[in-house]
Amino acid sequence: MRIDDIFKQADSTGRAPISFEMFPPKGELTLEQARDVAGELAALGPDFISVTYSAGGSGNAGATARIASMISHELDVPSVAHLTCVSLTHDDLAEKINELKRAGVENVLALRGDLPAGVDAAQAATGAFPFAKDLIPELVDAGFCVGAAAYPEGHIDCDDLARSVEHLKQKQDAGASFFVTQLFFDNEYFYRFRELADAAGISVPVTAGIMPFMSKQQISRMVFMCGASLPSPVIKILARFEDDPESLRKAGVEYACRQLEDLAEHGVDGLHVYAMNRPAVARAAVQALRGGCL
Repeated sequence: MRIDDIFKQADSTGRAPISFEMFPPKGELTLEQARDVAGELAALGPDFISVTYSAGGSGNAGATARIASMISHELDVPSVAHLTCVSLTHDDLAEKINELKRAGVENVLALRGDLPAGVDAAQAATGAFPFAKDLIPELVDAGFCVGAAAYPEGHIDCDDLARSVEHLKQKQDAGASFFVTQLFFDNEYFYRFRELADAAGISVPVTAGIMPFMSKQQISRMVFMCGASLPSPVIKILARFEDDPESLRKAGVEYACRQLEDLAEHGVDGLHVYAMNRPAVARAAVQALRGGCL
């Protein structure tokens, strides 16, 4: 099922779609390992599950398409396959499109992707597909329902939030049918961003992405990779449970549940949980949205 159709159905029912994200196992891929994770996620009744892109250097080339196919055709849950354009050539893209079509994938999330070691943003911009907006029309023409990323606090490589919103409009104009936001820890950033997006003419659904923090190391990595701000309540949680990893994990999930509840109350277009291959995290999110976290 196409993701744009899922959002159209949601408009008629007034219920925001709930989705999860998983990633291919690192190292030598075991499809059974991915099937176990996806099966537990699917049992929670999400509207779709997205699968992050596994580049050839990870040892899992092709894993994304295989797992997305398995989710859709074996578990009967719509799936979205991520695809990054960094270092992608025209021949590479043609090969990826064929691979996705052979796997029966209908939905693709077009992303720039993390920059390879030794490559800066300026160098990446000289490639065949410098940005996600350049990849989108090719995927739309190939018949996919295409989504793209949104950045509530602006892209880490862009200091101007208004300019990040302009880039979002360019993705929509290129054919993006929906957006999934990068993680954020303060919902006010999302509400401010949504107002700017509305003013800029963004008319396709924007689903809010939430990642529960599980450790101090993880949250530090996310802050430096994504540029997400840490509000005072998060800093206090990190300080309080610095020497208690289990309590920190529980507090991180509870904090994410409160974010999701607040977003749902504010009528967001959709809720996307970065489950990190942890079904328990997705389960807590669903419980929160159905009344009662954990």
